[in-house]
Amino acid sequence: MIGVLVNPNYPDAEAQRKDVTEAARTLGQKIHIVNASSESDFDAAFAALVQLQAGALLVSGDVLFLSRRDQLVALAARHKIPAIYFERQLVLAGGLMSYAPDLGEVYRLGGIYVGRILTGAKPGDLPVVQPTKFELVINLKTAKALGLDLPATLLATADEVIE
Repeated sequence: MIGVLVNPNYPDAEAQRKDVTEAARTLGQKIHIVNASSESDFDAAFAALVQLQAGALLVSGDVLFLSRRDQLVALAARHKIPAIYFERQLVLAGGLMSYAPDLGEVYRLGGIYVGRILTGAKPGDLPVVQPTKFELVINLKTAKALGLDLPATLLATADEVIE
């Protein structure tokens, strides 16, 4: 079973729940969504994950989780739950891995939009653009601390491996 940490107060929380539920169903995986809307909820969320015997954790995108990354990473390590995050900063803080849009590419695309608007384009006429470049970042030190032996093919696929 995979645990999913979601902030129910995040504006996109319902879409996140829907997407992860559909993905789990497609892959035949069982998930359990755990809510945390403040840092005081983190301990209870991880206690629930331990009680459910979660084999892994997906931390959904949210500024609360990014701002409290050290606390989240420490809880995942303490409870020995392998976790994947929405931003590389959590992996740099000691998290296991992240798979996320390349922020440099996102900012570049945003800059192009701003440039178009400043030169007279109407925002409503511009096409919707989504990131196409994603980064997989793996923290090998964390994998070893969790007792995980990651496949060489996964490490070779990673954009960055932190040792």
